[in-house]
Amino acid sequence: MVIGFDGSRSFASRRTGTENYSYQLLKALAKIDEVNQYIVYLRPDFRQKDIQEFPNNFKFQISNFKFLWTQAGLALQTFKDKLDVLFVPAHTLPVIRKPGLKTVVTVHDLGSEYLSSMHQFKQRLYLSIMQRYQLKTATKIIVVSKATKDDLIKRVGIEPDKIAVIYEGYDKELFKPIKDEALVNSLIHYDLQPKTYYLFVGTVHPRKNLKRLIQAFANLVSKGDTFRAYNLVIVGAKGWLSDEIYQMPKKLGIEEKVKFLGYVPEEDLPALYSGTIALVFPSLFEGFGLPILEAQACGCPVITSNLSAMPEVAGYVRVNRNVAGKGAILVDPYDVEDIVRGIRETLPAGRQVRGIREKLIKAGFGNIKKFSWEKTARETLAILESV
Repeated sequence: MVIGFDGSRSFASRRTGTENYSYQLLKALAKIDEVNQYIVYLRPDFRQKDIQEFPNNFKFQISNFKFLWTQAGLALQTFKDKLDVLFVPAHTLPVIRKPGLKTVVTVHDLGSEYLSSMHQFKQRLYLSIMQRYQLKTATKIIVVSKATKDDLIKRVGIEPDKIAVIYEGYDKELFKPIKDEALVNSLIHYDLQPKTYYLFVGTVHPRKNLKRLIQAFANLVSKGDTFRAYNLVIVGAKGWLSDEIYQMPKKLGIEEKVKFLGYVPEEDLPALYSGTIALVFPSLFEGFGLPILEAQACGCPVITSNLSAMPEVAGYVRVNRNVAGKGAILVDPYDVEDIVRGIRETLPAGRQVRGIREKLIKAGFGNIKKFSWEKTARETLAILESV
């Protein structure tokens, strides 16, 4: 069969959530599928070296539309090329497309529905209208967590049988513990030392709940000398409505204790995870939450939110209305003092705390065994071949 793949996000120079998913899934499909033919649609700004190692059954097609790339450029290709199925790995299908063409789309989350004030108006309008129309006309929908499946059923009215849950993976070759001299040398570049900081990884955006995280850290610093020895390190590119976040440390008198590193190359993240006391990821809403897996793969304890997809990704299982598991410390992201409680439980001092950290690290290594990009690719390919 001939599979059209929207690769417009796959080769972005700085890959975050959906870009990373598109890129990793495309690479994994190329490793496992030698039978089907793929036409991968790209924007004109891709780099030729990015596609040189793909096998012969992967053909790359450039669409030169600067604007309306999906709704004009990709739409046009569905009429030009003889596709059996079109796969879009991030939210939006062409509204106008070849009649009868089978379509599969991945929905990563419904953040624009749940936290509308934290998204730009044009983004809210586009995603709301397009998702509701497109998702009901798609042949099959892939979601990256059971939490997102529940959201689609409740908020958009999609039939459960139309939705397939396929988890994301993580880069097993990259994300692993960094130790000893290699760790120290890697952290020097960021003026950091092992076990002297707490870490957040993600776009600097209100949805990530960084204002409450910074407030929680300020509360800890103000209560005694113990936390004055530690820093809060925030890794991630600047997002929309983020100015107030950057101003928070100064307002709270802890500007020397909070370090914004900005965008960090992916190859530097394992050392940052390996060197931290814990990843603190108290996001208000996530369709998946890849930093949780990356941190666990590096032997890093995780503190994350008790809502959305984060418990699920961290290794917790929902039984009726209760959550059971040991993959992370869960906190109420809307409660600053509960975030404080989670951070305190991982402070690297005392026998009891060391026991908690050891259990979290062990549980994390056990949890990541359930996730891989090869598994994601095989399950995705099964959907593409079945529609």
